[in-house]
Amino acid sequence: MIKERRLPHLLRLMFSGSVVVGVGLLAHSVQAQETKTDDAPQQMQKVEITGSSIKRITKEGALPVQTLTKEDIAKTGAQSVADLIQALPAMQGFVPSSNSVNGSGAGVETASIHSLGSGYTLVLLNGRRMAKSAINNNDYAVNLASIPLAAVERVEILTDGASALYGSDAIAGVVNFILKKNSTSTDISATYNAPTKAGGKSFNVGISKGFGDLDKDGYNVLLAYSHDEQKNLVADQRGFAKSGVVPFSVGGQNYSLYQLSSNTSPAGVTLHHNDGSTTQFSPDFLKNGVCGPHTFRSNNYCKFDYASTVELIPESTRDSFTASGNLKLNSDTTLFSDIVVSKFSIKPQYAPPAQPVGLSLSSPLYAKYVTPYLARLGEDPANIKSASLGLRLFDTGGRRDEYRTDALHMAFGVDGNFKGWDYNASYTHSQNRWYDNALGGYASNNAFNAILASGAYDPFLPAGSGVAALAPSVLHQTLDQSTSKLDILNLHGSHDLFKAPGGTAQLGVGIEATRESHTDSPSAILQGQNGMQPNFTDNILGGGFGALPSSSKRNNYGSFAELLVPVAKNLDVTGALRYDSYEAAKNDMVFDDVGNPLGSATQGNSASKATYKVSARWQPVETLLLRASYGTGFKAPTLAQITSPAILGSTANSHPCPFSAPDPRAAGCQGETQYDLLQVGNPSTGSAGLKPETSKQSTVGFRLEPVRNVSIGFDWWQVKIKDQISQVQENLAFNDPVTYSKLFTLFNDPFNGPTVAFTSVPVNLASAKYSGIDWDHTFKTKSPIGDMSLQWTGTYMLKAEQNFPGSGTQSSLGKYGADQNVVFRVISRLAASLQVSDMFTHTLIANYRSGYHDQTFTADDATVRIVNPDGSFGPYVAMPNHNVASYTTFDWQVKAQVQKGLVITAGIKNLFARTPPLSLVVAGGGNQVGYDARYTDPLGRQFYITGAYKF
Repeated sequence: MIKERRLPHLLRLMFSGSVVVGVGLLAHSVQAQETKTDDAPQQMQKVEITGSSIKRITKEGALPVQTLTKEDIAKTGAQSVADLIQALPAMQGFVPSSNSVNGSGAGVETASIHSLGSGYTLVLLNGRRMAKSAINNNDYAVNLASIPLAAVERVEILTDGASALYGSDAIAGVVNFILKKNSTSTDISATYNAPTKAGGKSFNVGISKGFGDLDKDGYNVLLAYSHDEQKNLVADQRGFAKSGVVPFSVGGQNYSLYQLSSNTSPAGVTLHHNDGSTTQFSPDFLKNGVCGPHTFRSNNYCKFDYASTVELIPESTRDSFTASGNLKLNSDTTLFSDIVVSKFSIKPQYAPPAQPVGLSLSSPLYAKYVTPYLARLGEDPANIKSASLGLRLFDTGGRRDEYRTDALHMAFGVDGNFKGWDYNASYTHSQNRWYDNALGGYASNNAFNAILASGAYDPFLPAGSGVAALAPSVLHQTLDQSTSKLDILNLHGSHDLFKAPGGTAQLGVGIEATRESHTDSPSAILQGQNGMQPNFTDNILGGGFGALPSSSKRNNYGSFAELLVPVAKNLDVTGALRYDSYEAAKNDMVFDDVGNPLGSATQGNSASKATYKVSARWQPVETLLLRASYGTGFKAPTLAQITSPAILGSTANSHPCPFSAPDPRAAGCQGETQYDLLQVGNPSTGSAGLKPETSKQSTVGFRLEPVRNVSIGFDWWQVKIKDQISQVQENLAFNDPVTYSKLFTLFNDPFNGPTVAFTSVPVNLASAKYSGIDWDHTFKTKSPIGDMSLQWTGTYMLKAEQNFPGSGTQSSLGKYGADQNVVFRVISRLAASLQVSDMFTHTLIANYRSGYHDQTFTADDATVRIVNPDGSFGPYVAMPNHNVASYTTFDWQVKAQVQKGLVITAGIKNLFARTPPLSLVVAGGGNQVGYDARYTDPLGRQFYITGAYKF
């Protein structure tokens, strides 16, 4: 009999033979042994399932919904919601915590189904939307770090588009976290996790208490608190990531990744000659004959090994409080409330600020540290035009932020039945406040220059000598703070409609009204000089500048209807239709191109969209279920994509200057370099403004149970997206500056003076296509030593490509792509459990990711060097053919029921201490070098123990 689906865990799939081999072997095993079943009748209760508005008896439905129960969650050994969700085979393209190490992730951890990206996966809490993370003006999704794992009862993952029910953002699917409720017990739990090598320890504690039984007492209140801590892991605690110089070999030839910086400590000198040539040297090396800590010798120069100073895992803490209440007014009506308060803080540290400084030929520093070495270097003073310092502000400390997220989620409403209608009316308020606090490393440019000019700080002395001198310049302040809010009024219900040939047809309908808002308040030093502070002269060393405040909001409305018709006893057909209307955005802080405030304005387009979905579930025989769905979806432009003010950054790659005289922008040419990047929203209306992205999704799948206790499931899925909102790729624009002339401007950079800036503005530009196969197999049997079970799930990606006009189709499938991401061909997990008596349960899990083609480099990228037979470094070379190996780890766990109410669980993650495979990646994640921190775990083998007591 087809039963409720449970999410298994799995290993590698050889898809072509899995059905035949799996059915044959498992069937033989089952027939050879006695199986244990429970045929006792159970009371069936109507529940609402993720992906449907109709309350029905729980069963395997027409849509692929994976369910993680509390027991499933415990078997994974996950320490947080992000650890749990991001490890699932169907998840790719999310934002991991490692992205925060270089400041770009800003403490956000997200979910992304099937590699479509975080913006296409809707995250719900108890079936209700949550406010997105409020990070500057970036388009991040819900921050998983704000959800306490200790309070989660189960997770439902719909791996099919659901815009026809939920509206925007659900093109890839839905992740729904269901919190504990209606409990009267006291639950206490604690977990301690420690790697066998130094660094990266973590622990968490949780307690919950329930009061009142809803059925007996007419009320229930559940209170829960949890605290989580993660200690940091630094690069020099792991040999594979301790340096930016990483030797490797391809085809018998030795090479080395060579990631070093000329901005170093003690400072290095560059002499600029009259003929345009340069000479670099480190006075400290010429004096002492050795290079100092965190530096690497390159001829006469000690380059800074920045990778040795970063963190692999940042320090973080989480405190969460949840409360739920239910009050029965009568047998048909229940009032409910849910409150989640969460404070998450992550403190990443990365390399100290790099700061080039001009060095006057008549300065005391030049006379003391340069002149004595000119003859030794063979330099003619008359041929020296100018000099500069390559300085790393090691003495201000590594740049360290505290990214803090304060989340509040409240829902109040009534759930009941009236004249045959199961209904729910609710109000939800969800908000996310984000803070960026500078804890060290960043410095005031004005204060630094004053200290340097006074002579109190000598940049040529060994690192650590100038800490006291530079202390007054170090910033300790809130750099930025943002708030995102979401308010929703929702009413939906379902009702038996009519008798159909296969049973009772049911109708679900709903309406909702939503207001979303976002504000951002960057500090004065992040803003710099603009129309609001015209006399401000300072800027931040080691951070961004040119930020502008923002405040925007808009209203959205939606309505839907869903009809389930049992057209035959073994065939259900469901149709859903939704209509959404989005108002244009109201922006209360509009600025011109130079930062002068212009007041308020209505920006972007209003939009309306109808979507639909049709699905069917057919069970021709008791042991086989077939299902299919087809639907449309959409994703509305976000507030940030419309109203974001200009954010200054730099291009991802170096480019030759795209202009020459008489074009006035040629005055900003600086040779081949990384030019300024201005990221800005698209406030235009009409055809130049943004319109919703649209999609078409389809799935076809089956679940086969050829014999008792064997279940085999496959689902093929496909998503096509049109009018995808994206930006013109910088490589395309720099290679064709005539076509994209409007995207370039002459910009006055506060550090580098007039320069060419490339403007990155969102437009409906691209199309995309994704497809793959998810599998889900389970096997249970009784053995002489206990009850055994196998759970095997995975995803095999068939296609993951985007099409950009002018640059053609791009794919990241099985390779590091142009979008700086990797889409793995295969991700799978296999979990084997053995329950010995009623006391012990052993679980062994295998986690697998397929290998892929690594980031490629040309010789001009100056990233990979040949290693000569004598160990010396040769020239920079191209590296187009490095492959990253597959990654398989094993986790083991034993759970012991010590006594009634007391459970002790111990486990080992990464049982065989597999280190991450070598990756040459230098872009796309954090500043870690030697491996890709987005896809692998640097902790190595870890031991953990959990105690849980319930009374």
